Amino acid sequence: MTAGFRPMRIAFVAAQTADAQTALASLVARYGDAPLDAASVIVALGGDGFMLRTLHRHMPRGLPVYGMKLGTVGFLMNQYADGDLPERLALAQPTLLRPLEMDAVSEAGSSSRALAFNEVSLLRQTKQAAHIRVSLNGVVKIEELVCDGVLVSTTAGSTAYNLSAHGPILPLGSQLLALTPISPFRPRRWRGAILPAVTEVRFEVLDPYKRPVSATADSHEVRDIIEVSIRESRERTMSLLFDPEHNLEERILNEQFEP
Repeated sequence: MTAGFRPMRIAFVAAQTADAQTALASLVARYGDAPLDAASVIVALGGDGFMLRTLHRHMPRGLPVYGMKLGTVGFLMNQYADGDLPERLALAQPTLLRPLEMDAVSEAGSSSRALAFNEVSLLRQTKQAAHIRVSLNGVVKIEELVCDGVLVSTTAGSTAYNLSAHGPILPLGSQLLALTPISPFRPRRWRGAILPAVTEVRFEVLDPYKRPVSATADSHEVRDIIEVSIRESRERTMSLLFDPEHNLEERILNEQFEP
């Protein structure tokens, strides 16, 4: 797909907020609403949380997604306007996202797989700090990380939870991941790492009975885990569309200069 792409039919999806539903009615009245099976592009109305749900729900369709901000946070969205939508879509620039694949094993022995476009995070479930072993490509790098949690972030998600946990902002296209601890106690001076996107990260919970830990891939949570493996997907992708003057790569660059 290129900047000259002009979608033939638009399918609209919207959050359940009053603003998003009002905008949905206005846009459908103006442009129609193609069935998803016949659409060329999906236009998502809401905030970043709704955009993540849209990406997960419609990934099997392989359609590009153009978001318009009608929520609290809109880092993954374009500004809302109901005019000239076909022209905006024709000029929109695509950004290819590769989600993380999380494989988690629980204390009960069950396995769970989930995808994350933002991050996979491990968090302590009780008042006691988690004790986690960290391995990269099968090599132990930290024998015992004592912390509230730890996360692995994509480039697109590096300005979300990762940034709040004092992790680095990663430029799109850099083929990197951020490995960021959450309130680390030991090792004292470790503040995380920037990894090649091909790295496989493995976390092992060292005391899962006394110090239980949950794992979350975007909004999918698995509790009482004993180990988690994380890798960037090589087969699954989604394409986001952005207005040329407000593209995601430029936003990530600008975030590094915000006070």
